[in-house]
Amino acid sequence: MTTTVPGSKGRVIVFGIAFWYPLAGVTYQFLHYLLGLRRLGYDVYYIEDSGRWVYDPRINDISPDAGGNVDAVAPVLEAHGLAGRWAFRGKYPDGRCYGMEEEAILRLYQEADAMLNVTGAQEIRDEHLVCPRRVYVESDPFASQVRVAQGDEATIAALDAHDAHFSFGENIGLDGCDVPVSRYEWLPTRQPVVMDLWDTEPSPPGAAYTTVTTWHNKGKGVVHNGDTYHWTKDREFERFIDLPRRRQERFELAVSADDDARRRLTEHGWDQIDSVNVSGDAGRYRSYIARSRAEFTVARDQYVRPRTGWFSDRSACYLAAGRPVVTQETGFSRVLPTGDGLFAFTTIDDVLTAVDAIESDYGHHCRRARDVAVEYFSAERVLASLMARAGL
Repeated sequence: MTTTVPGSKGRVIVFGIAFWYPLAGVTYQFLHYLLGLRRLGYDVYYIEDSGRWVYDPRINDISPDAGGNVDAVAPVLEAHGLAGRWAFRGKYPDGRCYGMEEEAILRLYQEADAMLNVTGAQEIRDEHLVCPRRVYVESDPFASQVRVAQGDEATIAALDAHDAHFSFGENIGLDGCDVPVSRYEWLPTRQPVVMDLWDTEPSPPGAAYTTVTTWHNKGKGVVHNGDTYHWTKDREFERFIDLPRRRQERFELAVSADDDARRRLTEHGWDQIDSVNVSGDAGRYRSYIARSRAEFTVARDQYVRPRTGWFSDRSACYLAAGRPVVTQETGFSRVLPTGDGLFAFTTIDDVLTAVDAIESDYGHHCRRARDVAVEYFSAERVLASLMARAGL
């Protein structure tokens, strides 16, 4: 039997993909929601209950066996006080249930006050509809809005199963944003960050500008008004491939890439390490960010060209760690302060100007990065706003 914490604001389920994709950046993404909601006084649970097989990084492929993924993620959740408050149920033939027992999961659906479907990855079935408030929290804007505009029945049915819709595309519906809007009111939100998880020491001498990324993704391009909007990062990195040759500072990618891409990056002066190794452990991932001088990264075409206002959950962690961030403009400068700890760029000259500013007063920009995180990304502020607007 699930027991509500005395004096709580209500029982809330967070759905996510931490077990489905058991890399540390994703684990932190959901841990921030869970801890932030708990600090706000909610009785919070983490559940995955999908018909999809999981991604197993050990074989770099999908698999029906979630055991290794659970072994990687569950200890992180339990180390933060979530023992007995998580479950993975493989809702597919021969899928296993881990954590809470199946009966307890089904009872939780009946007793919960709300479900937060973060990333929208949880399909809503009849057993979920008993929950009185279902909130969709989209971390990747553009594709779903295009599918709705094109009348895609599956997308519309999935969104109709929710009572409120939030998106990291903070510019959706505003002038200058080319994301099509129909049928739903998209409320702006962003990644919450629990600040004390990112208390760090100064970066070591010789540290590089870094990021953690996958070089090439397939199959997620979106056609809108006759144009293809791309999902893969390599197209954007190629526009700035000469950056290390134009600066004395080191630039490093923690990246998954094929041999040809790695050779090309090396030829242009990029240091590289394997991203799966960095992301395979929550402690290593945090340490990698903490040991960085700053973040330099790009954004996907689907965020950039439509000027969605999207901002990376990983970049928010760099800011929280007191590391300046230089990232590609998606229109986020409309809602976040830039030019002091956080820098938005469109051209390589913008990048060079940002690096000049950071190196001219590094300590100042580290402090400002942390200040931006506290004011704009702290979990208590972000989630208090989301829950209030969701009617919770």
